[in-house]
Amino acid sequence: MTNQIQIEDKTFEILLEKHNISKRTRLIGIQMNVDYENKCPIFIGVLNGSFLFMADLLREIEIPCEIGFIKVSSYEGTASKGIVKQAFGLPGNLHNRDVIIVEDIVDTGLTLNYVLDEVRKQGPASIKACTLLLKPEALIAPIKELEYTAFEIPNEFVVGYGLDYDGLGRNLKDIYREKTVPSHLL
Repeated sequence: MTNQIQIEDKTFEILLEKHNISKRTRLIGIQMNVDYENKCPIFIGVLNGSFLFMADLLREIEIPCEIGFIKVSSYEGTASKGIVKQAFGLPGNLHNRDVIIVEDIVDTGLTLNYVLDEVRKQGPASIKACTLLLKPEALIAPIKELEYTAFEIPNEFVVGYGLDYDGLGRNLKDIYREKTVPSHLL
C-alpha cells in the first residue's frame, strides 16, 4: 500500500484501506441477506463508480438476486455540475420488485434522487439504496431510502476503488483523499 499517490495535477493520501472496505462490505452483505430473506431483489449499480463495490457486495449476497445497471453522470473534474445526465437506462422490469440501488458515493444526493425517481415510475414493491461512501455535509436533502452506508466521510474529493479523477484512479484498491496544502504554505 502506498500512502500517497499522484494523479494528473493532484496529490492524494490514503483515507480507507481495502481491508477496512472489505470488512464493512461483508457486514452490509450479511444484513442484506437477513433483510431480503425469501425475496429475490434486483441490485442496480450506478455506473461507472459502483462497479467494484457492487462486485464485492454481490460476492457476500447468498440469497437469489438479479443484477442491472444504469449509467448517469453529474461530475466534471472534482465537482458535481448539479445536472444529472442519463447515458443508459434502468432495466424495464421493476414493477412489484424489491430494488436495491448501489452507489459508490452520495454527496449532494442529486444523482441518487434522480435514480430513485426513475425507479419509482415503474412501481416497485420496495426501493432501498446502498452506498459505499456518504458525505453528510454535502447532502442537499435527506434520502429516506438510503438504508445501507459503508462509510461516512468528510466533504473531500476522493479517488480509488471505483471512484475517479477525470477517468483515472478507479483501479486503485484503496480509497484516497485529495491532499491539501496548508494555507500558511500557499
